[in-house]
Amino acid sequence: MKFNHRLVTMISALLLSATSYTAAADKFKVCADPLNPPYSTKKLDGFENKIAALFAEKLGQEVEYTWFPQRIGFIRNTLRVELEDGSGEYKCDVVMGVPAGYELTLTTQPYYHSQYVMLIAKGRGFDEISSPEQISVLPLVKQEQLKIAMFDRGPGTTWLQQQGLLDQGVPYQTMTGDDENNVAMTIEKDLKAKKIDMAIVWGPMAGYILSQSPKESYIALPMQSTKAVKYDFSMAMGVRYGDKQRKVVLDKLIVENQMQINEIIKSYQIPLLPIPAQKPHDDDD
Repeated sequence: MKFNHRLVTMISALLLSATSYTAAADKFKVCADPLNPPYSTKKLDGFENKIAALFAEKLGQEVEYTWFPQRIGFIRNTLRVELEDGSGEYKCDVVMGVPAGYELTLTTQPYYHSQYVMLIAKGRGFDEISSPEQISVLPLVKQEQLKIAMFDRGPGTTWLQQQGLLDQGVPYQTMTGDDENNVAMTIEKDLKAKKIDMAIVWGPMAGYILSQSPKESYIALPMQSTKAVKYDFSMAMGVRYGDKQRKVVLDKLIVENQMQINEIIKSYQIPLLPIPAQKPHDDDD
């Protein structure tokens, strides 16, 4: 058999480039919100901060952040902005947490799968509840006493509507303009202040709220997905469309460090479920 040495050389060069792509650079450039616990903060104490630090260490790099509030326009103002020095480089290269298959970025394989959780503050007459279904069969007088966080979007609000409890809803915005509190911080404070008794929140938010109070302060009930409403989702990392080489590097880091990633996330009291198999996307080739 004759070998095409030129082809072999080209393939070898591509493989070498893929494995050492970010090792040649000295920065692991992350786009992140400066006040978004438990995900990221300027204090670098969020779980996404810890995972970014882990990946940078594995690549022999230093983490560099571009800070911007994670609301409408986040990707446009971070990941897609080129530096003005003519280098062709961008402000940042990686968003540490996006839904798997997110339409605004090319996404890595998922690195965690979590679910929504119903949190019920104890000591307010609802301590006997052990499943979400019990709330809908409480006596009407007791139901009317409930004050439940209701978001402008999300499956929790769908659940309230299904149970006929919209009148007990206290409205919150998923994205706020508050420079001192993100949504998880606001919900946690309002639960303590008895402005609300209950909230159905995404797993990381639930973990943050639980971490801010002594144990046994809340009943935490996982929300189980049904055909009608989905409560569990996979999360990945996002890079620019076309930046497939960086995706390859990140996918490799996720596979090689999955156990350590899980340990970091669990330390934030975030519920983890097995990551389901993903359907291939057109961008995955």
